[in-house]
Amino acid sequence: METEFDYVIVGAGSAGATLAARLSEDENISVCLIEAGPSHKHFSVSTPGLLLLNMVTKKRNWGFETVPQKGLNGRKGYQPRGKMLGGSSGSNAMIYIRGNKSDYDHWAELGNKGWSYEEVLPFFKKSEHFEGGESKFHGTGGPLNVTHKKEASPLNQTFIEAAQSLQIPLRKDFNSERQEGVGLFDVTQKRGKRWSAANAYLDPVVDRNNLTIVTDCLAERIILKGKQATGVQIRTKSGQKTLLARREVIVSAGTFGSSHLLLLSGIGPPEKLLPHGIETQHDLPGVGENLHDHVDWVANYKGKRSLHKETIGFSLPGTFNMIGEILKYRKDGTGIFSSNIAESGAFLYLDRDEPAPDIQLHFIISIVDDHGRKLHWGHGFSVHVCLLRPKSRGSVSLASSNPSDAPLIDPAFLEDERDMEKLYQGARLTQRLLQSAAFDDIRGKPIYGTEEEDEDRLREDIRNRADTIYHPVGTCKMGTDKLAVVDARLRVHGLKGLRVIDASIMPQVISGNTNAPTIMIGEKGAQMIKEDWPEGV
Repeated sequence: METEFDYVIVGAGSAGATLAARLSEDENISVCLIEAGPSHKHFSVSTPGLLLLNMVTKKRNWGFETVPQKGLNGRKGYQPRGKMLGGSSGSNAMIYIRGNKSDYDHWAELGNKGWSYEEVLPFFKKSEHFEGGESKFHGTGGPLNVTHKKEASPLNQTFIEAAQSLQIPLRKDFNSERQEGVGLFDVTQKRGKRWSAANAYLDPVVDRNNLTIVTDCLAERIILKGKQATGVQIRTKSGQKTLLARREVIVSAGTFGSSHLLLLSGIGPPEKLLPHGIETQHDLPGVGENLHDHVDWVANYKGKRSLHKETIGFSLPGTFNMIGEILKYRKDGTGIFSSNIAESGAFLYLDRDEPAPDIQLHFIISIVDDHGRKLHWGHGFSVHVCLLRPKSRGSVSLASSNPSDAPLIDPAFLEDERDMEKLYQGARLTQRLLQSAAFDDIRGKPIYGTEEEDEDRLREDIRNRADTIYHPVGTCKMGTDKLAVVDARLRVHGLKGLRVIDASIMPQVISGNTNAPTIMIGEKGAQMIKEDWPEGV
């Protein structure tokens, strides 16, 4: 293996895979992409209906925990993150959502030139091959296959009818001019299989001579020479090595991993470094700060009648049904195993003075309890209630100076009482939706709580069970204020040859699922790097 490259990229997730493919388009430059986990080539990754397997096991999942959360009655939250080529795009629900126009316009208003909606839309379209065809809002010919859900459980129509009974409008495309409404989600799939960032960006270019991809490789620290990043110290099965970067080191290790690596490298506030014996190489107060995430509460219901053909669950008839579904999926990629489980959803306003919907619902054709770690006999459904623009802010910090030790993750869930109030109102609205006539034939008993309106009991249940819906951002935020880590071109403030390009640079989480925006950040970041290093430089 060579040890010197033009670019060394840490992390092969949604942003890192995108960067590696785009930068290596120039055959005159060399790119090394390193990933802590294994390949994405496994049936549990490619089969959409098996997505929970990689959420609850550790082979392709970091399986982080938070520190005890004051706002969650002292509980530790669970933070599964993809640890494989493609990162969390290899274990997520494959929902293709960009967020709201106002999200990106707000980023630009914060002083981040070039990040308004009109300026990022071309990069969304560049990344996309939308099977529905090209339009003002969608692109074709890009690496990321996006499609309407072709075969969805009939229960989704029940959910949609229930939402419409509450005057929630039908929305056929959440990524068009309006976001508010209810409907089926678009998904990142192709012919019934998951289409992760690794499938989209890495598989087509894996044989490029100027691209080196290294798996099962832990980045231990960024090497600095003064204020210049010159390489990355890594550890593989064969030992410790140093990879040198002639042009730039690019950190794309995710919201937890990127800030963790900077801190391990002595980049951050001294008060986070000195207790672990790490000498401060570059004092940067915002590293690891501004952590926030979409906090989420789930309503779980048993079915009144057998739903073994419409849902994923555990029962004797369900087991027999699954045998046929396996054969169906293997034959033509259809059936329940092609399902992303979260097939439909809604974006709702609780406050019409907000610039965008403030609550997102995900309708789940299964009883998914505690991230799928707590199993229930029988069949049913769930609705996730997600707070889109939380006020609470937490942090990532070091547990030790050992790169193999997980960071301390504190999203500060529900510490701001405004978050608790909005999530409660969203949960109450969802309970009303589930009590509508559309659900009367299939709605059994709730697994938690009661169907009666009991405010204290619902508030306590939120504190007892709310957790992440897997959208952490912000720990290396883009901006110009004292807590900003990178500038608008994603260069680390005060250092040369070092960028952070992933979801951690979001100054404010977008109003929706974060995978598509992270790929967009990779596309835009690659373009900026090419502009900053024109041919021949």
